[in-house]
Amino acid sequence: MRLRRRISQVFWRFSRWTPVTEEIPERGVLLGVPHTSNWDLLFMLMISWRIGKPFHFLAKKSLFRRPMGAVMRALGGIPVDRSAEQGLVREIVAKAERGEQFLLVVTPEATRGRVEYWKSGFYRIARAAELPVVMGFVDSRRKECGLGPHFTLTGNVRADMDRIRANYAGMIGVRPDMSGEPRLREEPEA
Repeated sequence: MRLRRRISQVFWRFSRWTPVTEEIPERGVLLGVPHTSNWDLLFMLMISWRIGKPFHFLAKKSLFRRPMGAVMRALGGIPVDRSAEQGLVREIVAKAERGEQFLLVVTPEATRGRVEYWKSGFYRIARAAELPVVMGFVDSRRKECGLGPHFTLTGNVRADMDRIRANYAGMIGVRPDMSGEPRLREEPEA
């Protein structure tokens, strides 16, 4: 753990970006938003190593093939088979319930491109496992990334998403043209 913290210190010292973190719980679903670049993973790893709390993250199954598979798992990666997502929420909830410390980074856009709707897996995992949502961010406008406030979802999808939207208002990702508004298909219309 000391080596990871040292690597993180060196990274932040020479980075043009500033890490901004609030105190976060030991367990939670951490949103990685906006997800517009491969740099997002590096930023979240460096934040994890900086605060000394290991993160798990979801990534497409193809990234876990040799030779990178072992590295991805060592960094906390959990492979996702996009062709068979039906059991993913159940699997993640089971993992969360087994561990005392469980921080799962989810990029609700599920891709680095602009999307009209977020995937609702983060919401279903947080509700089913009774985990708070931690709002992680990458904001290229201010050149900051980090961990913002956290809260427990109420089950009122519209109200919870309004709170999330308010938190991310005005933030843009590494690739600004790929940032979109946080919105779930499951939200009732205003």
